[in-house]
Amino acid sequence: MSDAPSFVKPAAAGGDGPTRSRRVAPIIVLVVTLVIAAFFWILVRAKADSADTAYSPLIGKPAPSVQATTLDGKAFDLQHRKGSWVVLNFFNATCGPCVQEHPELVKFAADQKALGGSGAELYSVVWNDLDGGTADFFRTNKVSWPVLIDKDANIAVKFGVAKVPETWIIDPNGYVVRRVISNLTDDELTRYLSIDQAIAAGDAANGTVTSNTATGNS
Repeated sequence: MSDAPSFVKPAAAGGDGPTRSRRVAPIIVLVVTLVIAAFFWILVRAKADSADTAYSPLIGKPAPSVQATTLDGKAFDLQHRKGSWVVLNFFNATCGPCVQEHPELVKFAADQKALGGSGAELYSVVWNDLDGGTADFFRTNKVSWPVLIDKDANIAVKFGVAKVPETWIIDPNGYVVRRVISNLTDDELTRYLSIDQAIAAGDAANGTVTSNTATGNS
């Protein structure tokens, strides 16, 4: 029998590597999962808390000339609404978010009417009503504000509306101050209007005629 010493191969540095990796991997997966979940929660919360305002070259400029006929046959001229805050809401009855938004507009209109002469005027614009279904919607669901028939999409083209719901706010001087490209709640629309009114009041105090809101979320 040989008396030569036997050698044991030393363990490599960090010799518990595979075991350690098995312990660390679930922790990494958990952290990544939590980060992703937090990210989606922020997105959902942001969507729920605020609507999307969007840039338009019309912001800060005089509103396009709009002449139309209301659903009940009366003439409408946007230029004649100067002196009042005007909210134009483009609507189609086949649009799910539009229908979802409708009860909120009913609340908004009631809130503004309760303010008397200082309240904003709301107008619905019947958008892309090829089969007459949207006009029928308003005949069935009576509202307290005028509904404008957009013949030949004239109003939509002037405002650059390609998808509904879309809402525009126009100040008493006839200038466009905000465009919103998602469905709104009563609270959101009231908040946007209050912001725009505050900006306009500040502009008036500084001797500025027009007002121009930020194009991002407020």
